[in-house]
Amino acid sequence: MAGLKLGEILVKQKVVAPEKMALAFEEQKKSKLRLSNVLIQMGMVTDSQILRALSEFYKMQGIDLASFEGNEEVTRMITRDFCEKNLIVPIQKAGDTLVVALSDPGNIFVLEDLKFITRSKIQPVVATEASVAAAIERFYGQKMSDITRQVTEENLRDSEGMQIGGSQTEVIDEIDEDQGPIIKFVNAVLAEAMRRKVSDIHFEPYEKKYRVRFRIDGNMIEYTTQNPSSGVSIASRIKIMAKLDISEKRRPQDGRIKIRLKDGKEMDFRVSILPTMWGEKVVLRLLDKSNLQLDMTKLGLEPDDLVVFKDCINLPQGLLLITGPTGSGKTTTIYSALAELNQPDINIATAEDPVEFNLEGINQVQMHNDIDLNFAAALRSFLRQDPDVIMVGEIRDLETAEISMKAASTGHMVVSTLHTNDAPATVARLIDMGVAPYVLTSTINLIVAQRLVGRICDACKVPVDVTPDVLIKLGVESKEVGDYHVYKGKGCSVCNNTGIKGRRAIFELMRMTPKMRDLILTGASQAELRITARLEGMRTLRRSALLKLKRGETTIEEVLNNSVKDT
Repeated sequence: MAGLKLGEILVKQKVVAPEKMALAFEEQKKSKLRLSNVLIQMGMVTDSQILRALSEFYKMQGIDLASFEGNEEVTRMITRDFCEKNLIVPIQKAGDTLVVALSDPGNIFVLEDLKFITRSKIQPVVATEASVAAAIERFYGQKMSDITRQVTEENLRDSEGMQIGGSQTEVIDEIDEDQGPIIKFVNAVLAEAMRRKVSDIHFEPYEKKYRVRFRIDGNMIEYTTQNPSSGVSIASRIKIMAKLDISEKRRPQDGRIKIRLKDGKEMDFRVSILPTMWGEKVVLRLLDKSNLQLDMTKLGLEPDDLVVFKDCINLPQGLLLITGPTGSGKTTTIYSALAELNQPDINIATAEDPVEFNLEGINQVQMHNDIDLNFAAALRSFLRQDPDVIMVGEIRDLETAEISMKAASTGHMVVSTLHTNDAPATVARLIDMGVAPYVLTSTINLIVAQRLVGRICDACKVPVDVTPDVLIKLGVESKEVGDYHVYKGKGCSVCNNTGIKGRRAIFELMRMTPKMRDLILTGASQAELRITARLEGMRTLRRSALLKLKRGETTIEEVLNNSVKDT
């Protein structure tokens, strides 16, 4: 649909005021984006408002394509190129009638072409430009040639100019001339992932297809599919970039890639190779230092929790534990604590596996198990290096726990992580490892449990009617129900139709108060520890999530998925 026509419809339907539409047209000229994208990004309309206006204008059923799955029999009837050129997408076929979603149902020439191409009756329905474009990508997947055309010379340096592990790559003799497109394809996927601010890339081999998926804001989306025969070459290319053994296909391998785009943007990729039934699955974790949040005030801690956290890390000695599952933001929290402590008169040493981000002024040590350089060995060496602050990447065993606690009781501030569900569970986990309760109570200052909740997309944020009973079941006190204004994201092109754009952390801080020490020494259960911690002022993960819900930052679903109701 031409931008001018959409603009006329929205003004005529009184969805957007004429003067605001004029501003949107000006912005469109500068950005070269579709008018619908510009209007959504400027907050003038939501995707659902555009759909409603189109449906009313054309007197035609409007549909949300996000709820439809691609049908291979139907998509074979119309080429991807035709769909992209005319912003249409086939949905389903019933008998001799093909249902097609169009962003511009007024284009009778396209309808006639569709009848001729498909030899079917056409039943048009209206959808927005953004949802049609997203559906085309979802239904058809991107061809390797389509993807590589987006990058090569324009975005990403060729293989001779790509930075890998701090040195220039060379032309790889092992890759034949006919594998040139594989190099371009991999480069293109990496560049696109950087552009979209992806956290992980999954290259997945299956029997009948090769799938590439992105994890964005915690959600997995399919980016493209390829012929399964290309899987071996793609895995080999990534291994070469990460300086791994391309001949080894039976064992897992880990490596690292460093890439620099033509515009100067750099990115580290952590590489994990895992043999599966149909080939090697490759997962790349993007480590974007430019997005690393080192400002403690922006972590998502509530003001009173931030005071507790800062007071703890500035103590002369003791142990601070950051807990939570993989991908809960522990690294960001721990690095922000180190950045707060990183002063010229303080000696900081870290033992990490792997070192995710390089921090100026901090002595970071990479673990190498093949030469017995593990957390315990590094800790022993640190104690001979006159440290003030020690960071241990993870307490995985009794030996590491004991040395960490010994350091914490002999004049060192020790910061580490542990994989547990909440703060009280951390105590039980350490005792199960074999740590004596009296050692715990004398060394631990603070246990911080955390999760990440999705942040509602501002471009498609809409209010949600929720009954008081729902909020009360979530854990909201009845007297506070009226203070809650619940929202969700409808889904748009800005947030990949997920309704979520970005994430915020929720926290649970359990201080080692005299009452807590007494309970641990007497063998109290997790439930007893939790009850006492709450009485002592601990805000649970659920309460932290509810505060985000109350402020309209997250959704009910995110609260339910990332926190357990207080008992």
